[in-house]
Amino acid sequence: MTFDFDRVELAEVSRHFGRRRALARVSLTARAGDIVGVIGPNGAGKSTLIGILATLVSPSSGEARYGGQSGRDLGGALRRRIGLVAHELLLYPELYGLDARRVVDAAIDRAGLRERADDPVAGFSRGMRQRLALERALLHGPRLALFDEPFTGLDDQAVGLVTARLRLLAASGTIVVMATHDLEVADGLVTRVALFRGGKLLLDEPAGAGLRSRYRELIRQG
Repeated sequence: MTFDFDRVELAEVSRHFGRRRALARVSLTARAGDIVGVIGPNGAGKSTLIGILATLVSPSSGEARYGGQSGRDLGGALRRRIGLVAHELLLYPELYGLDARRVVDAAIDRAGLRERADDPVAGFSRGMRQRLALERALLHGPRLALFDEPFTGLDDQAVGLVTARLRLLAASGTIVVMATHDLEVADGLVTRVALFRGGKLLLDEPAGAGLRSRYRELIRQG
């Protein structure tokens, strides 16, 4: 039976790199249908958080749980349920046995790259590579979709394509977690906001209007 889950939890997770504290006792839950916006200044711990959820980074203490089970015990069964678009784009990782030929045409169309389908990726712009990486990460139908700065290098049309795709993912029951600096795009897209500063979770609440002004206010308070 394929492993599946409807929530992911961080329980008192800390991560240190030598003496540097990247995350400090973070507890956070994301559920199927959520679009969680992870926001904060540079060095806040956003990418470390994404790495831990993706099982690429191990917590120094605490644990990540998927459907109530520790990620340490799940191995490849868990990784088959995770899709990741990292800030450094990776376009050719394993597809976990997926026959990509069945779905690649639809993915290219969703990325808005039909006219470039036969062109080498090396000639693509950053925005085109970003859209392609997003669709590659979703080919196997992950339950948990993780994005680190998904709007980097995108023009307005591409931003519209990506935001629509993220809404469809959430509507289908995917857990979407994205780290982003683009508060204008996040405002109206995310359903929950997790605000970090210095590795600490300052805020975890349902998203509301005025994300940019709320963010600035809390950073000043922090």
